[in-house]
Amino acid sequence: MLNVQTFTFNPFQENCYILYDDTKTAVIIDPGCYAKEEQETLKAFIDSNGLKPVRLLNTHCHIDHVLGNYFINHTYGLSLEIHPKDEPVLAAVGTYASNYGFPGYTACEAEKFLEEGDKISFGNTELEVIWVPGHAPGHVVFYHPESKTCIGGDTLFQGSIGRTDLPGGDHQTLLDAIKSKLFSLPDDVKVYPGHGPATLIGHEKNHNPFVGKNAQF
Repeated sequence: MLNVQTFTFNPFQENCYILYDDTKTAVIIDPGCYAKEEQETLKAFIDSNGLKPVRLLNTHCHIDHVLGNYFINHTYGLSLEIHPKDEPVLAAVGTYASNYGFPGYTACEAEKFLEEGDKISFGNTELEVIWVPGHAPGHVVFYHPESKTCIGGDTLFQGSIGRTDLPGGDHQTLLDAIKSKLFSLPDDVKVYPGHGPATLIGHEKNHNPFVGKNAQF
């Protein structure tokens, strides 16, 4: 059984996820933990549940999703895995982190790269990598068909979509990617986004004002 634990970190209220199964093997996705207390909260959950983290994954590399990459890399010895098109996005974070109030940001370079169709294996679990560009050029989501779970990053939100006015973003690309990639998943797939509460694919198909059947924007 796949378990999903959500943490909300940093002033951007970013959702970090730990996924683990009955083997206690885990992956950490988008660790936005910057403050020491946030890092301790994440580590305490891992320790208290006897988990063994084996993969460090980013859906994309905007600052709020990568602040804890170095901490996870240093603490658990995990290589950062991203889509290659987001490597420039990751590299840029160090140039503006202080301006956003994160002077202690320490960069963590990607060592492994993810492509559409790749499989993320841990324990008895396998996630599918789906490339959904538009919010960021190398944005991916992680899909677990058996539990109908999708870790969606900043693509699709409850009643909204990811912003596209940052470097590398493109509004039409995101709309097309959501409709062709995410909306091809079953309606009862639960999407865990990078910010805010989880939602269902079917609900967003019917009600999302940007990409739903009665889209207003």
